[in-house]
Amino acid sequence: MRYSDFSLKKWILAAVFALTSCTCVIDEGAEDVLPLRVEFLDVGQGLAVLLEYGGRFAMYDTGPDSAGVVDSLVARGVDTLEWVVVSHNHRDHAGGFMEFAGSAQAGSGSSQAGNAPRDAGLTQAGSAPRVYVRHLYVGPDTSGDFVRDSVLRAARRFGIPVDSLYRGDALGLAAGECRLVDGGDCAGDGGGRGQFGGDGDAPRFDVLWPPDYVHEGGNPASVVLRVEFGAASLLLMGDLDSAGERRLLELSPTLSAGLLQVPHHGSAGSSSLGFIARVAPDYAVASVGAGNGYGHPAMSVVRKYAYVLGDTARFYRTDLQGSVGFEMWPDIGVVAGSE
Repeated sequence: MRYSDFSLKKWILAAVFALTSCTCVIDEGAEDVLPLRVEFLDVGQGLAVLLEYGGRFAMYDTGPDSAGVVDSLVARGVDTLEWVVVSHNHRDHAGGFMEFAGSAQAGSGSSQAGNAPRDAGLTQAGSAPRVYVRHLYVGPDTSGDFVRDSVLRAARRFGIPVDSLYRGDALGLAAGECRLVDGGDCAGDGGGRGQFGGDGDAPRFDVLWPPDYVHEGGNPASVVLRVEFGAASLLLMGDLDSAGERRLLELSPTLSAGLLQVPHHGSAGSSSLGFIARVAPDYAVASVGAGNGYGHPAMSVVRKYAYVLGDTARFYRTDLQGSVGFEMWPDIGVVAGSE
């Protein structure tokens, strides 16, 4: 009887060990979850947001010209941007794009193009930029002729495709993504507008504003992007004013986001209390220059965010804290601070 009990215990222990070993093998084969990293670059009085997922980079706005945005990207190890979205044609949002042309290095066109990161395939003659841009997206802003023409001229110089964005369009950033573009062709370069058809586990960038029937100039024409990545979300507002906020909420009445880019640098003409309360962010970032002559962010706006956020430490300002980073994790949401 004693021997049988001992044998039974040995059998149970062996079975438990086998099951445990099997579980360990399965766990080791599981894929690591990657965050979407978001960094609001300190570009003074302007806006430049760097996005990174799985080693691929993109930007929403590029800050003003002469703010050193290219140097900031190179310092972070960025040599290729899958896409750049210019929200509207004001210099503090679009001027930095001209730095990509100004950062060209002398040399033969063939050798520079041959060394282009990820087979950029640029065909410009004589020089190449230190940071390549695969695709440029703009809104239907009817103003800012000089800035718009300068940006488009730089894009033409380096053979960068340019497309306009409207509500209903979507962008991706993960490798191997594929979506339907204009004529129904499938483009798997990590960029492209149209119906999103990429990996369901990857970040999705939806254009919420403007609709194709809106013809505005300046701030009201700002391209608004909502980024969704599982439990994490981000809302990039450009310089949309309070009237635009109301119109946006009419089209997207359940709009929310864990991380909010404070519209128009926190001007008194934006960030209505109704808008902030509806979006109900966990964190908000105002991209502003130290001692700017506009008084951004307005104290009335700061008080609104303090009321909704419930903690002034969740309201970030690039004039006080410099570049500010966040991580978006699909399982837990937005986390302040990034490596």
